[in-house]
Parts: sequence; structure tokens; C-alpha cells
Amino acid sequence: MRVQDQIAAKLTKAFAPTGLDVVDESHLHAGHAGHRPGGETHFRVYIVSPAFDGKSRVERHRMIHQTLSEELAGGVHALALKIHAPSEVG
Repeated sequence: MRVQDQIAAKLTKAFAPTGLDVVDESHLHAGHAGHRPGGETHFRVYIVSPAFDGKSRVERHRMIHQTLSEELAGGVHALALKIHAPSEVG
């Protein structure tokens, strides 16, 4: 399974998002730290979930990082996050 799909599956299971987009941006980082041939090193995640309601930005990031701890300890070098509760999106 691709890392992108693993990330999406874990986030879906953990947060039951109403919106989720996981984008592999590895190609934008060729020649930079952490990049490797074949990609799957740099990701951007957009997620909307009721699980983030009432949580601070730091708490939300910690929740995501804890859920994806295996990926972050492995080959994922960078993870850009855009995290919202449903009440924050129009």
C-alpha cells in the first residue's frame, strides 16, 4: 500500500473526517533534505473532523502526529497540516 493511502486510511479510522485530502508533494522537494527517489516523503494533509472541535492548534497537530507516528518515524520526512473542525469551514 502506498504511504499516501496508509495516511488516509489511518486518519479516516482515527477521526472520521467530513473532509480529507492527502497530497504527495515529494516531487516539489527533489534535491532537498529527506527526499528520496520514488517520493512518498513529503505530504500535505487537509482534514476536517468533529474530533478537532474545541481543540487548540497544538492539540490538533499532536493528535495527527500521534496517529501517524509510525509513518513519521519511517520514511515520511515532512507533513504539512491544515486541520479544521466542521464549524470552522464555510
